Amino acid sequence: MSFVNQSAQIGASATFANRIMEIKSADFIASYPKESVCPKGGPPEFAFIGRSNVGKSSLINMLTNRKGLAKVSGTPGKTRLLNFFLINRQWHLVDLPGYGYARVSKSERKALENLINGYFARRDELSCAFVLIDSNIAPSKNDLEFVNSLGEMQVPFVIAFTKTDRIGRPQMEQNVADFMGKLSETWETLPTYFITSSERRTGRDEMLEFIGKTLRTMKSNPPEPK
Repeated sequence: MSFVNQSAQIGASATFANRIMEIKSADFIASYPKESVCPKGGPPEFAFIGRSNVGKSSLINMLTNRKGLAKVSGTPGKTRLLNFFLINRQWHLVDLPGYGYARVSKSERKALENLINGYFARRDELSCAFVLIDSNIAPSKNDLEFVNSLGEMQVPFVIAFTKTDRIGRPQMEQNVADFMGKLSETWETLPTYFITSSERRTGRDEMLEFIGKTLRTMKSNPPEPK
């Protein structure tokens, strides 16, 4: 499996500090029950998704510097809709349901799968997905299968390893290396990844610089009309 992307990175400082995006505004727009009812032709979208209890809401709040923008729940798997936030009046941050599915019925699990797959398969406005992986655990089957499914759909994505402040650095680095090693068994080129901590704000500059660079590239090379 081949995937063209940037080189992997571990917690490096942003090279061009003056090019790091400043978050000037972050506004909730709406929640949608399926991709087909989402507004078309809007600004570029950056989707955030991960297994239940991966720390997605905390990471979104840290990234946007808006406490409470995304609701942090004590019960994993509470996100059930496609939640749209307009950032800097330039791009949409889309908060997707998790794919680990904390205690839900079989029918609800299927509905969530259809919601997620429908968004990634048909959303033309999607620029890149951030797949969140818990750095505290060994590579999981759910995470690896989901990442591979994005590759099969040719969805552009990067990886953000979360909760890196909760274990010692040697173990964290080993878990990251193990995960990327598992991917290397089937991928010719590994996706970009970021080391993050919502508590310590680790990785924020790197992620915002990546988003800013992606937006600048899109502006310089707009997609051809369909």
